Amino acid sequence: MPQASTSSSSAYLSALTLEIEKKLQKALNAPSQRLNLLQELFADIALEIDGRAREIILSKDEDAESDGIQSCLCFYDVLADHFVQMPDSGEPIRNMIVQLWSQSFASHIFALLFHKWLFEVPLEISEAHLRYASALVQGATNIFWLDIQTNSRHFFSLFHYLLEDVALVPMKLSKISVQSQRDLYLLLSRFIFFYNLVDKLEDFLNHFPVFPNTFLVGGPADIFVIELTDQLQKLKVEPVLLHYLSQMRALKGLELRMSTSTRMKACLYSFTSPGGPMYPTRAVRHAAWGALDLLFPVGRYPRHLISLFFRLLYPWYWPSSCWNFIKACVTALFYSLVRFIVSSWENVWKPKNP
Repeated sequence: MPQASTSSSSAYLSALTLEIEKKLQKALNAPSQRLNLLQELFADIALEIDGRAREIILSKDEDAESDGIQSCLCFYDVLADHFVQMPDSGEPIRNMIVQLWSQSFASHIFALLFHKWLFEVPLEISEAHLRYASALVQGATNIFWLDIQTNSRHFFSLFHYLLEDVALVPMKLSKISVQSQRDLYLLLSRFIFFYNLVDKLEDFLNHFPVFPNTFLVGGPADIFVIELTDQLQKLKVEPVLLHYLSQMRALKGLELRMSTSTRMKACLYSFTSPGGPMYPTRAVRHAAWGALDLLFPVGRYPRHLISLFFRLLYPWYWPSSCWNFIKACVTALFYSLVRFIVSSWENVWKPKNP
């Protein structure tokens, strides 16, 4: 029975591989439709596997194991494993992707299908191999931005693999060029907060590759924070920005150069004032103040006084500020009153000791 299941799984994956080849070939033959065809192919391999297909592809043991690690299993997950077990089956696809390098979604597709193949299959270091590593970083960057724009974690398994199984494993990391290693670490630095892997931050910083201009920008912590602050400035999705700001507490106690520390402080401070160029919402402003006060407690009260002074220079903000202040005071008073009543009630009904 297991042998029959394996055979049906292999046949199903081979059929999927053939369909991918057909669509890529169609994109090569129809230049005017390439963008749409590649976009459709990317969407197809990024789809979550439904129950019927899951039963065909995975055995019961594999299904139970995948459920324990990741409930959302996508076609690219099983195809990436398939191309590791059968490297030759993916060669026609890789060759066609190389011919489509300049097209949008080509690097996306390569990153999804061959991120494991690049590190787990013995390969000769060549110009093509260097191109593959570069395409992986470029494709993964675009893919993770898709998750940010939709505030989802659809491609978590790709990020998890690049972090846990590549960046933290020197033997695998050494399979790509030094420049690609640095690009990969910079990429992971920008998204590690988003994918909730802050617990790996210390280990991640300890494995950081040596940069040629380290004496100018500082150590791994400085490079990480510089990438993080650049990422914060680019975020436009409010829930994602709030998530990043809430994760900033992980940076407390990190030793940074003065220039890096000032850069992070300026970045957070830019989110604390209403209006241009950021136009942060009230929730973002409060989250930024919270992160700023936690990471830079010295000078906390002078900062708030200065901020209040500048807000007074803009009378059109007074009504909303007064309303929010009154609402916060009333809410705090209400909860204090409720706690007092509950406490008094408990004291009344508490049995007295004889």
